[in-house]
Amino acid sequence: MTPTEAIDLVGRGEAEQELPERMRADVRLLGSLLGRVLRESGSPGLYDDVERLRQATIAAYTFESEEAFERAEQIAESFSVQRADEVARAFTVYFHLVNLAEEYQRVRVLRERDGRPEKEDVTDSVAAAFVRLSEEVGDDTALRRLQAMRFHPVFTAHPTEARRRAVSSSIRRLATLLGEHDLALRGGADERRAERRMIEEIDTLWRTAPLRAEKPTPVDEVRAIMAVFDETLYTAVPHVYRRVDDALQGPAAGGRAPVVKPFVRLGTWVGGDRDGNPFVTASITKKAAAIGAEHILLGLEHSTERIARGLTLSAETTPPDDAVRALIVRLAAADEDGAADAAKRASGEPHKHALLLIARRVTATRKRDADLAYLDPEHLLADLRTVQTSLAAAGAGRQAYGHLQQLVWQVETFGFHLAELEVRQHSAVHAKVLAEIESGEALSAQAEEVLEVFRTIAQIQKRYGPRAAGRYIVSFTQSATDLANVHTLARHAVGATGALPVLDVIPLFETFADLQAAPGIMAEIVEHPAFAARLAETDRRLEVMLGYSDSSKDVGPVAANLALYEAQALIAAWAKESGIELTLFHGRGGALGRGGGPANSAILAQPPHSVDGRFKLTEQGEVIFARYGDPAIAMRHIDQVAAAVLLASAPSIERRNSEAADRFAPVAATMDAASRERFFSLVKAPGFAAWFATVTPMEEIGLLALGSRPARRGLSVESLEDLRAIPWVFAWSQARINLAGWFGLGSALQAVGDLELLRSAYEQWPLLRTVIDNVGMSLAKADPRIATRYLSLGDRDDLATLVMDELMLTREWVVKIAGGEELLANKPVLQRAVKMRDPYVDALSLLQLRALRALRTAEDGQDVSGWQRLLLLSVSGVAAGLQNTG
Repeated sequence: MTPTEAIDLVGRGEAEQELPERMRADVRLLGSLLGRVLRESGSPGLYDDVERLRQATIAAYTFESEEAFERAEQIAESFSVQRADEVARAFTVYFHLVNLAEEYQRVRVLRERDGRPEKEDVTDSVAAAFVRLSEEVGDDTALRRLQAMRFHPVFTAHPTEARRRAVSSSIRRLATLLGEHDLALRGGADERRAERRMIEEIDTLWRTAPLRAEKPTPVDEVRAIMAVFDETLYTAVPHVYRRVDDALQGPAAGGRAPVVKPFVRLGTWVGGDRDGNPFVTASITKKAAAIGAEHILLGLEHSTERIARGLTLSAETTPPDDAVRALIVRLAAADEDGAADAAKRASGEPHKHALLLIARRVTATRKRDADLAYLDPEHLLADLRTVQTSLAAAGAGRQAYGHLQQLVWQVETFGFHLAELEVRQHSAVHAKVLAEIESGEALSAQAEEVLEVFRTIAQIQKRYGPRAAGRYIVSFTQSATDLANVHTLARHAVGATGALPVLDVIPLFETFADLQAAPGIMAEIVEHPAFAARLAETDRRLEVMLGYSDSSKDVGPVAANLALYEAQALIAAWAKESGIELTLFHGRGGALGRGGGPANSAILAQPPHSVDGRFKLTEQGEVIFARYGDPAIAMRHIDQVAAAVLLASAPSIERRNSEAADRFAPVAATMDAASRERFFSLVKAPGFAAWFATVTPMEEIGLLALGSRPARRGLSVESLEDLRAIPWVFAWSQARINLAGWFGLGSALQAVGDLELLRSAYEQWPLLRTVIDNVGMSLAKADPRIATRYLSLGDRDDLATLVMDELMLTREWVVKIAGGEELLANKPVLQRAVKMRDPYVDALSLLQLRALRALRTAEDGQDVSGWQRLLLLSVSGVAAGLQNTG
């Protein structure tokens, strides 16, 4: 038996047979290489134990056999804690490899499609959306909307990425090697070399500790986000613009001025979000801004220098205009050291000469050379456009609007700050600090820190420009006073003579009650002098943030979705009547219980005028790396979301959504009442919080070094209000229940009762379709057999029965409404991905259950460190297998 035959870790079930042939080959290759590593580097017998558990869980899953499931459970119970540790690590590495293969298949499909444009049928691209919009509103209006469009992802440091950065880096190296293997000739030296290096990398991955020893600091989190920018977004974003311009201008694209204007703006909370995170200080915020600026200026410096080197156009073939000659004289006079070198390197090549001097000024900006540095990005853009105009006038349109245009787009998109740093703080903290100030007593350290933040914002704006840090988000906004307090604190911070920072104060409405009160609060606050003045400065632009997490934890996912839709509709109507250009900022998490799911379908389900060409949302944890970690996937994601943003304002889409909301309003009312009643019967039951902590690994999740932010607001969880939304969702997903994403929907649908009416609503009402499709995905990742065993850890059969009854009821209704014989029957690609992983996730869940039982029954003084480590290892592995955490 050959090594490859002996160490096949991939099941041969139905789901695997549905895999694309090349992806199946990748999974088999990676699995076989992992098997070799386990035999070479694992302890004796490890591979055989992994195989026994794997075969048992596959049999239990494939045949839905309780007997086979119990056999798998017995195998997991038979392992020593040390062996269980190794087995959990093996399955976790396997998931990393499967996820890698699946991601590479997505990249492969995108590249092959790009290589066959004549066969391309991309209906959810910006170009396709523009064509459809033009048919409805005319070319001129469609072009104006395209040029005014904004997609604004905001990266957060919420702790939902369970992988260590070392693990992520190893996976990224493996992705490169898998690509090399894919291109190599079968059986050739290049293929053998790629496989050898892949074995080495998988062995490294196996030997790398899967858990962080310490929590990352906020600065660590900032640097982790920089990796996404450096490796992907810096080049991917202008490539998206280029693709859209190519589609709209055809062969003329790249030879004349683009019709596309930059529509992506990056935001970040990393290093700025201090709500509940005492480790994010004013000093950290200042460092975060400096790190971002260093990365973008280094990128612009290298790009400008590279483009200059290639711009070898002689003055005879491409004569410069007077503006470029004047620019060279001005730049040379300010930079005597660089003038001689640039003149020598670009003798007789004036446009190259100018760009070399511009590159010198970008370097000086990064190094903070005050005599030579650019004051702001606008001055750099002015110089670049001077060169661009001269090139175009000399007939060199391809040089003017080729690589140089991409540099212009990068400066327009990223400025000198890279991402707009946003500060967030809780309204209660502001009120407490103001009370201290008004008391006249000496200020506490917390109050001094809050005031220092405003001075820091002013410093960042002075150094990097107003866009670098100007948005201030107020968590748990419950009144207009909560927003006005920010301006009052800013005045106290800078004193009577200091310059106030430019602030856009953004309310964050999170709870059910706050969402209902939002329109009234906004109508009141815009009359406040500071708000009115800022509205006048921005042509009446205003942002409002909506929180998905706490509203879902507050009233359940169904009622929260309906409340969010209603709040958006009311706020959008108020803004339209008030002449305000509204941007709704969606605080969506990666998991379905926190508003996750496909963003493009969610955008197209929004109320009329709530998008209007502007969409802003939070991106966090594993979602950041899944959507933006690979250039091809990032470009596709941005294109899809931007297409939905553009199309959402089409009259047909707005009319469809409005008419559906009116037609199915009685259905919504029935579902809202029934779902809330069912949700409250669970979460408001006496002793629920303690039971929840017992039947899920909620307490233990707090021990994972996921992020710098604490997992809870207090020292213990006495009620749901004490618990943050992320561990609430994370814990239910680990228990394979995913309750936060679906609980109450079954009762809501049953309360309506009319299957034909609900099927009609599913077809015609985008909001309901989005909810049901997302719940279908959430339920597909749940497992009733595993869930039952977690729920049995508690001593509340009443609550366990309530959860399982609702789970089965929801599954039944979702399948009947969406159609087919099982969950996700209408989404075969997604169904295949879930089926491929589920048996392996089951193995890790059984190991996690064993660890939980040991921890729950441990006696005082007993050493439980091994079980605790096993639990944390299994948490990381299940997160990798399910591909979502919080």
